[in-house]
Amino acid sequence: MPARGGTGKTVVGLDVGTTKICAIVGKEEMGKVEIVAVGLSPSAGLRKGVVVDMDLTTGSIVKAIRDASDKAGFPIRSVYVGIAGGHIKGFTGSGAIALKDGIVKEEDVERLMDSAGAVYVPVERDVLHVISAGYRLDGRNGIIDPVGLAGTRLEANVHIVTGSVTSVQNLVTCCTKAGVSILDIVLEPLASAEAVLSKTEKKRGVVLVDIGGGTTDVAFYRDGVLRHTAVLSIGGNHLTNDIAVGLNVPVEEAEKIKKAYGYATVGITDRMEDLPETIEISDGDGKATKVPLQYLAGIIQARCEEFIGLVKKEMEQVSYGIERSTIVLTGGTSLLRGIKDLTEEIFGLPVKIGMPEGVMDRGLVHSPIYATGVGLVRYGLANYAQPALESSAIMERMKKWVSGFLNK
Repeated sequence: MPARGGTGKTVVGLDVGTTKICAIVGKEEMGKVEIVAVGLSPSAGLRKGVVVDMDLTTGSIVKAIRDASDKAGFPIRSVYVGIAGGHIKGFTGSGAIALKDGIVKEEDVERLMDSAGAVYVPVERDVLHVISAGYRLDGRNGIIDPVGLAGTRLEANVHIVTGSVTSVQNLVTCCTKAGVSILDIVLEPLASAEAVLSKTEKKRGVVLVDIGGGTTDVAFYRDGVLRHTAVLSIGGNHLTNDIAVGLNVPVEEAEKIKKAYGYATVGITDRMEDLPETIEISDGDGKATKVPLQYLAGIIQARCEEFIGLVKKEMEQVSYGIERSTIVLTGGTSLLRGIKDLTEEIFGLPVKIGMPEGVMDRGLVHSPIYATGVGLVRYGLANYAQPALESSAIMERMKKWVSGFLNK
C-alpha cells in the first residue's frame, strides 16, 4: 500500500519523463485531493519517453522519490507510474457478447472488454488499455453505463492502446531497483486528462495536447468518452536542439535561452514588452554576439509548426471530427510564449492552457508541467485499495483495465 501521512488515503504519482522525474504525494481529505509534496529530479537515461539506460533512469527515480519523501516526512514505498513513448499505439475496435441472465452485470462488462481486447498484436507488443467508447444494448446506442439494464446482447466500441512489452518491463525494473513497487501503470495522456479536463469539455469535444520534453501526447474526448490517443516522438527538447544548432551554443545554454526569451510566433514578438529586441549570445571565448529576438523566434516557430502540424494531421485521421472542439495544451512546452496563438492559427479552433484543477496544492503544482503527476495522484486515490503489482503479472493486469475512472 502507499505510504500514509495524515488521516486520509495517501498515494504517490510518479511521472517518468524525458526531461524530469516528478514524484507527487497526494492525499484525500474530506473528499478533496490535497497535494502534500513534490519531488523533482532531472531525468537521465530516457529518450523520447523510453528507458535507454537503466542505471541512469533508476538513479533519477531514486532522487525524485527521496526528495518527495523528505518533503512529505515519511518513506515512499509504492507508486502509480505513468507510461508514454513513441512505442505507444492506439486504435479502435469492437466486441459483442450474449447476456446469460437477461440483465447486464459487472462481470458481463468485464467479459465484453476481454472479448473486445482479444485482438491480434505482434509478439513484441501487448494490450495496455481496453477503454469503452460507448455501449449498445439490443441495438440501442448511446448507453454509457449498461450495468443493471435488461437485454440479451451487449456490444461496445472500444479504444485499444498497445505498447512495447520490453519498454514496459524496463520501466517496471527501474522502479523496482529504485526501491518502490508499482501499484498501477497509466498511459500518461490519460492521466494528464484527469488533471486538466472537465467533464463538460470531454462531453463537448476536446483535444488534449501534452507537450513534454521528448514526446507530444494526444487524447481526444467526445460525448464524454475517449475516442483517440497518440504519442508523437517529438517535443520540447527538439526546440532546444534547434536553438543550440541555430545559435551555435551548448544545449544547456539553449534551454536557458528558450525559457527566458523563447517565442513561438515571429510576427508578434514586437508586442512582448517584457522582452528585448536583441539578446547577447556568448561564443565561449568571451565575445558576445547580438541576436535579434525575431531570429530566435523564427527557429522556434519552424519546429512548433512542425509538431503542431503533426498533431493536426493525426487528428484528421480520426473518424470523429474535431469540429467545435477545444484544444487544451499542457506539459512544460505549453508555457512557451506564443504557442497558444500559433496553435489557434493552425487548428482554427479555440485553445487554452491546461492547468491541474480540483486540488488543494498551496501553489505546489499550479503549472502545466505537473499535469501528468497530478493526474496519477487522482487516479491512485480513485483506485486506492489495489495490491502492488508483481513485474510478471503487470501485463495481464493491464489487459483488464476498462473505462472506469478514465472515462468519468
